[in-house]
Amino acid sequence: MVKGFKRKFFSGIEIYGFLILVSIYALLPFIWMLSTSLKTEAEAFRVPPTWIPIKSTLDAYVSMWTKKNFGIYFLNSAVISLATAVLSTFFGALAGYGFSRFVFKGRKFLIGFFLATQMLPGVLLVGPYFKILSKFGLYDTRTGLVIAFLTICLPFSTWMMKGFIDRVPDALDQAALVDGCSRLGVFFRVILPISAPGMVATIIFAFLLAWGDLLWVICLTSTESMVTVTLGIARTVGEFQIIWPMLMAGALMGGMPAIILYLLLQRLLVQGLTAGAVKE
Repeated sequence: MVKGFKRKFFSGIEIYGFLILVSIYALLPFIWMLSTSLKTEAEAFRVPPTWIPIKSTLDAYVSMWTKKNFGIYFLNSAVISLATAVLSTFFGALAGYGFSRFVFKGRKFLIGFFLATQMLPGVLLVGPYFKILSKFGLYDTRTGLVIAFLTICLPFSTWMMKGFIDRVPDALDQAALVDGCSRLGVFFRVILPISAPGMVATIIFAFLLAWGDLLWVICLTSTESMVTVTLGIARTVGEFQIIWPMLMAGALMGGMPAIILYLLLQRLLVQGLTAGAVKE
């Protein structure tokens, strides 16, 4: 009994010790970013570096909002990311419902093709998208960026939503149809409410993909009014100088929406990610 207690005690210490080390490893960069963002530019280059700023200042945060159009950057990122997340999840759910409930010719090929599109690196698609958007007058617009991001997110959203909808018993569809619902009625009144956790997971995936993108924004925009948070942060790195406090302040502010989104929706996110793991 004593040996069992000791084994359990030391096992608990090892587990918590490992978790503490992992937490320190994950949080250390954020602590350093916060510390640097509160320093003056001169102190940021000090050797040896200081973890706690000698004289804390918010000048870097103020500069990002006054010297840079950070408000416009945030607005652009929010509009583009939210539109991408909502539209890709909605249309992904529609497509996932079709793949899950209907058997038609070429169904397996289409599902495989959707997955195969994810294997193409984004850098190969930038050129064609640039020409297409320019031809239709959508270059350097939020609409053009949303369309571009939709083509990236939609295949994966479809696969995710199909996995969640597969868990919904087909008997519920049949019962709703008997009660007079149409197929769209079944989708909106039965499938979507039950698949809410899965939709949350899909929305977060699409939102973060659009929010953190840099390549597509650089190639598909040209004016200051279309700059997003990631591009605005990247522009703090000059050719001959890097203003580290401003860079760290911008990175922290740019990462806050994703952090807040995870904290608010973490329970639904975990439910959604585990819901598609087991097929009943």
